[in-house]
Amino acid sequence: MMHKVAFLLLLVITAVSCDTHRVYDQYQTVQNGWNIHEPIQFEISNVDSITPYNVFITLRNTNSYKYSNLFLITRMDFPNGKQLIDTLEYPMATPEGAWLGTGFNDVKENKLWYKEGVRFRESGTYHFSIEHAVRKNGSITGDERLEGITEVGLRIERPQNQ
Repeated sequence: MMHKVAFLLLLVITAVSCDTHRVYDQYQTVQNGWNIHEPIQFEISNVDSITPYNVFITLRNTNSYKYSNLFLITRMDFPNGKQLIDTLEYPMATPEGAWLGTGFNDVKENKLWYKEGVRFRESGTYHFSIEHAVRKNGSITGDERLEGITEVGLRIERPQNQ
């Protein structure tokens, strides 16, 4: 029994340590649906200013998610006060209704491209804000409480060829 536990622990440590491209990878849990007025926020500082990075939005969804796509409004605040705001759309399911993403059970993990080749040239803290902008067909206002999204994250990686 002790050998099995040690082997499993070694396997987990090996799997986590093999992610050599990861620079930052954090999730925030969404409780009772993602409120349209509560953006998910992340801060990052002390990043190499020369290396270009790829930035991803990561999220986990369950079968309770009612839509085949996801609309997000993102904001990146630079230390000097500059802001980059984007409205993004991501497919969440195939036309046949099968969930995109990875996972064996009813929770799917999605790694969504946000920005490619980002250089953090300014010293200081960068702030990222992610809010959903999902609307029901024919509705002008957004879905007040988006069900089925359980976690939202931000991942920064070194490009694969470095």
